[in-house]
Amino acid sequence: MPVFVDIIMLSLGKSQALMDVTNQTIQSLLSSEDPAAIQFNILVIESNRDLKPYQYPGSTTLYPNTDFGYHKFMNIGLARTGSEYVCLCNNDLIFHKNWASELIKAMEQDTELLSASPYDENFHMVEGFPKYAEPFEGYMGVLSGWCIFVKRRIFDIIGQLDERLVFWYCDADFCQSLIKHGVKNCLISSSFITHLGSSSLKTLNTRENEWLTRRPRLYYEYKWQHRSRLKYMRDLFAYKLHAILKK
Repeated sequence: MPVFVDIIMLSLGKSQALMDVTNQTIQSLLSSEDPAAIQFNILVIESNRDLKPYQYPGSTTLYPNTDFGYHKFMNIGLARTGSEYVCLCNNDLIFHKNWASELIKAMEQDTELLSASPYDENFHMVEGFPKYAEPFEGYMGVLSGWCIFVKRRIFDIIGQLDERLVFWYCDADFCQSLIKHGVKNCLISSSFITHLGSSSLKTLNTRENEWLTRRPRLYYEYKWQHRSRLKYMRDLFAYKLHAILKK
């Protein structure tokens, strides 16, 4: 009987080119494993509601009737799926042969391993991590936010993803949650993916980009770096005022 893996993938199909990126990611995923051994349940969370009811081939595509939030949309996907293994990922990836089976093998060999990171040459090689090494335990700088592979029961330990973080700092927040609860994450350097880059983010205007990137820093520092609530509210007010004056 095959192992089932839920894939929760976020997409912003604002153009045919961006839709093609999502489709390319799905096709690489479907061709990466023997379906007799591993079957993927691909759930695409699409932000462009104008595409509805379009379904990306090989997937179930959802169109949430709410504003975008990376963690918010991932939580929607988690609520709609139920397999033991879950991958939270971007739509701009290439999945290479046996990437998932290598992660699952590592988790079966180490029952304490609940979160695993595949090896991305565009990131891990540059950071000096060798291929085909022993599992390397770590968090920031090891975990790649564009592809997080976990056992579902991890969320019984760390709780729901924090929806107050919209985009940036989501991976850092996840790492901090793992550290707080003593959950093990390892780089599995025999499992390979390629991150093509933030294709959707590059299409955003300056104001949209700032909303997704700069504002979350204030909340992250308040939550994890023990900034006072007063300072957080003051900095948030200053940010909002600056945004209004720039209109």
